Amino acid sequence: MEGKKSEEFYAKLKEQLADTSTWPAKYLYKFIVPSKGTQIQEIEGIFNNIGAVIKTKESSKGTYTSVSIMVKLKDPDAVIKKYKEVSTVEGVISL
Repeated sequence: MEGKKSEEFYAKLKEQLADTSTWPAKYLYKFIVPSKGTQIQEIEGIFNNIGAVIKTKESSKGTYTSVSIMVKLKDPDAVIKKYKEVSTVEGVISL
């Protein structure tokens, strides 16, 4: 299923984040969601109240919307936790 990542993927991501960043650090999430529906609001809700800067851009045909989220997080585990929360939103593609 799209949007679902394996534990192996998250373990590798955690290792890469630990090696390449000094924590706490800003992290940029990018997602693609269908423009019609509640996915954008659901994602915004996941990042609500943590100082995230959220930008959206609709595709040329208006079918999909890209959602970019810049947020400062305390460690790689916090980054992965948000990915897992977003993975529960139907139809989201993580980039």
